[in-house]
Amino acid sequence: MPIRGLLFDFDGLLIDTETPARLAYEELYREHGHELPLEKWATLVGTIGADFDPDAHLERLVGSPLDHVALAERRRAREFELCDLEDLRPGIEDYLAEAERRGLRTAIVSSSTTDWIDRHLRRLDRLDHWDAIVAANGDVARAKPQPDLYREALDLLGLQPAEAIAFEDSLNGIRAAKGAGVFVVAVPNPITETFALDEADLLVSSLEDLPLAELIERVDQGR
Repeated sequence: MPIRGLLFDFDGLLIDTETPARLAYEELYREHGHELPLEKWATLVGTIGADFDPDAHLERLVGSPLDHVALAERRRAREFELCDLEDLRPGIEDYLAEAERRGLRTAIVSSSTTDWIDRHLRRLDRLDHWDAIVAANGDVARAKPQPDLYREALDLLGLQPAEAIAFEDSLNGIRAAKGAGVFVVAVPNPITETFALDEADLLVSSLEDLPLAELIERVDQGR
């Protein structure tokens, strides 16, 4: 069964929004004399509704009530400022161009929100380059590591799982794609490069290192 579609995670995969998100929280913690626990932060990557609440955790460390609304507004503004400096990650442009040349369907599959994704795609003039964008939009029950988002994307594109390749940067994302029966390529970012991502079918440090034509050939030969 030939490859007919590519399914991309968004945060940390298409654009490195993960580094700005963590940096904004690290700055907030340090303002209050504490360090963000990175092992707990790791559980948040690629999903929503995880057990770790960094705001509540910081308040416990401080030992007194914090103005969460004001702090969240300032942290979010800092995150936006940093994210707006980010471009598509290495290799993505070439993959999308080759996918278009081959007539492959493309989709974004994310635990984030449609508004967040649209904001960055519009900034990069990439909003209209996708056949589908599937986001959790706050629905914890559909978010990764559940396979629901990937199954929805496959349905929208009219693909069988064996006809798609998924690209992920986190364990939550890998498990979601694998749960939907899709071949998964892990492409870690600076935040997830120290994570164990060995549940993926293939691990590459950058898509620049593996042209799409070669990847498709390797997937076909591995079946």
